[in-house]
Amino acid sequence: MKYFLILILSTFFSSVALCQVLYINTFGDSTDTPIIFLHGGPGYNSSTFEVTTAKKLADKGYYVVVYDRSGEGRSINPTAKYSFNEAHNDLLKIMDSLNIKKSNLIGHSFGGMIAATFAVKNPDKIESIFLVGAPVNLQTSFKNIISKCETIYKQNNDEQNLNYIKMLKEMDTTSIYYSSYCFMHAMQNGFYSPKNPSQEAQNLYSLFSTDSILISNAQKMDQVSPVGFLKSENYTSIDISNLLIDIKAKKINIYGLYGKEDGLYSEDQIIYLKSLLGEDNLVYLENCSHNVFIDQQTKFIDTIIKWTE
Repeated sequence: MKYFLILILSTFFSSVALCQVLYINTFGDSTDTPIIFLHGGPGYNSSTFEVTTAKKLADKGYYVVVYDRSGEGRSINPTAKYSFNEAHNDLLKIMDSLNIKKSNLIGHSFGGMIAATFAVKNPDKIESIFLVGAPVNLQTSFKNIISKCETIYKQNNDEQNLNYIKMLKEMDTTSIYYSSYCFMHAMQNGFYSPKNPSQEAQNLYSLFSTDSILISNAQKMDQVSPVGFLKSENYTSIDISNLLIDIKAKKINIYGLYGKEDGLYSEDQIIYLKSLLGEDNLVYLENCSHNVFIDQQTKFIDTIIKWTE
């Protein structure tokens, strides 16, 4: 199924160059409840969810679709525009090619922004949205990252990194350098991983050194996509709060799954998001960081089932 879809959509999406390909993989029965996974980034791919979680979710009675956005990951497109409009068109074409009339969307990290902007324009195509470690306001997240890193560096008497933080505070907050350095410090301080992963999570993370797809793709991040989305959408300065309010007004269910050890978000940010989504529409998980579907996979899947019943 995977290679068949790649072959068909390679031709379907090609308007300029034959080498344009949209990578897609599906799991489960096409007659089951559809769920489409939107990966993070920009500049990343869907491999972590694809290998660790997609089949397990499909086994619970879902038709799970994963794909890489145009020009990102395994989706080759030398003429990619790196815009929300292009991302939305990708999604519409995927749904049409798979005969999906209406779908649930899992928006992981930056994928949550794609999901929200898509839903505002195409409410008739959405059953519900699951924001998974997804930012509402990246500028607020950057400030949180800087504050947490500064505290760590002070505790460690790390003068070199404190100087870097000082320089970071003086940068243009809308620049690609500012966002890149913020994410670099977050990664350097382990903000994307739980401190004491469960045995389940350890087993899943072990796949990163044994599974060929993860070995090839899990650590790949390109810089063309972030620059492209910054130029076309200024995505690091977007606040999607009003979009979420608008989506709710259209009677579309929005849910959130976040980890308490995700260093990108403060507790205040989660409280604010809960006020937007509703008390029962957000789950804040212990011993869990950015990759909620790995760090707490069983709870992640059980929660998706509960919310789609």
